[in-house]
Amino acid sequence: MTAASGNKVASNRVDWRALWASGDLARFCFVSLGILLHATNETMVATVMPAMVGELAGVQLVGWSLAIYELGAIVAGAAAGRLVAGIAGFVSVERLFPRNIWPQLFGIMSAIWGVAAFSGPMLGALMTEFLSWRWAFGVFTFGGAAMALASFVVLDTPEARKPQASGGKAPPFPYPALAVLALSVVLIAAAGVDIALLRSSLLLFLGVTGLALFFRVDALRPQSRLFPSPLFSWRSPLGSSMTMVAAFSMATCTFTIYGPLLLTTLHGIPILTTGYIIAAESIAWSILSILIANAPLERERLIIVVGALMIASGLAGFAYTIPAGSIPLILLCALLQGGGFGVCWPFLTRVIVASARDGEQTIASAAVPTMQRIGYAVGAALAGIVANASGFSEGLNREAAAGVAGWLFMAFVPLGVFGCLAALRIFSAANRPRLAAG
Repeated sequence: MTAASGNKVASNRVDWRALWASGDLARFCFVSLGILLHATNETMVATVMPAMVGELAGVQLVGWSLAIYELGAIVAGAAAGRLVAGIAGFVSVERLFPRNIWPQLFGIMSAIWGVAAFSGPMLGALMTEFLSWRWAFGVFTFGGAAMALASFVVLDTPEARKPQASGGKAPPFPYPALAVLALSVVLIAAAGVDIALLRSSLLLFLGVTGLALFFRVDALRPQSRLFPSPLFSWRSPLGSSMTMVAAFSMATCTFTIYGPLLLTTLHGIPILTTGYIIAAESIAWSILSILIANAPLERERLIIVVGALMIASGLAGFAYTIPAGSIPLILLCALLQGGGFGVCWPFLTRVIVASARDGEQTIASAAVPTMQRIGYAVGAALAGIVANASGFSEGLNREAAAGVAGWLFMAFVPLGVFGCLAALRIFSAANRPRLAAG
């Protein structure tokens, strides 16, 4: 943490003028611009998905493609955390700012997704309508390249260059763990491409076993590990919180992946409308994260439980509203799901980092988005299995979409319930001696 940032606040109120004078806020804004680029890309892809699938006739590969995309994000995130720590939003907050203002800064990062919620669907719809969905990807290729080049200048600071490991060297890259993870996700995704009971079951079993091996390999290599310990132990607030991150990330990616496709195919809803229904989730996330950021820190665990219940309610609601095609009810579920994340995520991140063992705070802060990405990758692969098994293996048509809509969201409700149980476990630990706030 910089000397300037050490005296920025005396409470959980932010002195924005002091942050700007120190230069930390300007760097945070640049990191947020990178988040904006990434988030806009994601909402754009969700919007153009029906046009892509309609032209390429590859609905069976939707889950597969999103799983591979998330694997790329995981590898890039792991590399960024070891090369330029400031490039990763969660890590930059942990390293540059005092812990008691993290909820506000995480709230700003969430607000970026709200901006992207408007720009992504609009860009995707305009490109699809007047040019081609391929143009949208070209625009983001140019933007990403420009952002990468600018980062060498903007983030070239002593804090960003400071090694995270002892001995003056950055942690080694976790090649073995990521190789096992990639193989595991590919196996799960492959299980759903061409559904056959024996083959698909075997691939799914091998993939899930590989995931367990990935976390084991990561734990056995302390110099390069991606996650703090104890990772999934419910005896620790960190373990319960990371379980919640994993469960909800797997469970909720289905709406983004298949929502526009199902709504367009089943109910003839225009692409731009489906894009803004998806965007409503991000908008709710952003607005509520900002509104809740200044809540008393002693209420953080209750807030986490409320957010978890909202997420699970929205997820369960999709199982009814998507097949029914009621836009107001679908919108309500999107607001519940996104708003739930906005309510609990800033505080959940703070609990994870505050609960980490000494020396593992940086690992813990970077582990949150990494676990999200792993959850999205595994969730996308599993969603592909469910979608293809319930109709999409025969191709894209209204009858197949009706079958998928009936089963897809219901299949992930148990994960939503599991996430709520993890949140309740975090709350039940509130009567124990609280960890220092920083």
